[in-house]
Amino acid sequence: MILAETTTTLALMPKWFNPEYLLTQFGAYVIVGLCLVIFIESSVFPVLPGDSLLFTAGLFVAQGSIHTPLWLVCLVVSVAALLGNAVGYFIGYKAGPALFKRPDSRFFKQEYVDKTHAFLEKHGPKAVVLARFVPFVRTFITWIAGVGRMDAKKYFTYTIIGGILWAAGITALGHVLGNISFIKNNIEAIFILIVLVSVVPLIVEYARNRREKRHAPAAETDAEVTQRIPRIDR
Repeated sequence: MILAETTTTLALMPKWFNPEYLLTQFGAYVIVGLCLVIFIESSVFPVLPGDSLLFTAGLFVAQGSIHTPLWLVCLVVSVAALLGNAVGYFIGYKAGPALFKRPDSRFFKQEYVDKTHAFLEKHGPKAVVLARFVPFVRTFITWIAGVGRMDAKKYFTYTIIGGILWAAGITALGHVLGNISFIKNNIEAIFILIVLVSVVPLIVEYARNRREKRHAPAAETDAEVTQRIPRIDR
């Protein structure tokens, strides 16, 4: 029953969201296409199957459908992920001031940038690494880091760590598990499982923060936090 529901769910999705379909359509340019998707998802467009695509690429290497060596696939997808994060950061860095020129804007306010800056100063390194494993968040965190003026050296140090762990790690995992019969016979269920597991770090972090807030002494007000944070020139 579960597998039937999973298959139905994937069938309702666009074809380009199916990792097997995508990789097959790329044909001889499968590695180029794979890297392009990872770059786009890491920088500007979050609605792409990054996790399952990397896992499937590793599986295809194990099965011989992709003839490129595993080490090279891991290398190029890691580079694509890192370049995507760099582009996303600079988009946020350059576009941020323009978005906040209107102080009465409904959605974009200077205080949002101040709070983002404060959050990244406190949780930055951990947030950048964990965000890699959470769909949608891994795209948005790059913009937020740029808008919030997260220290570039710190950002790029931890985005390299997170990018390699995510891109190379999931690809290698797909390669290791690719020839296991259960995995091959239930690949669609595995794709759904990957997405669900990807959200776990976000849930754990949210629960931990809630627990800390309940036991912490009275915190600073938003106004006090804003006063301590350098404002971005508008």
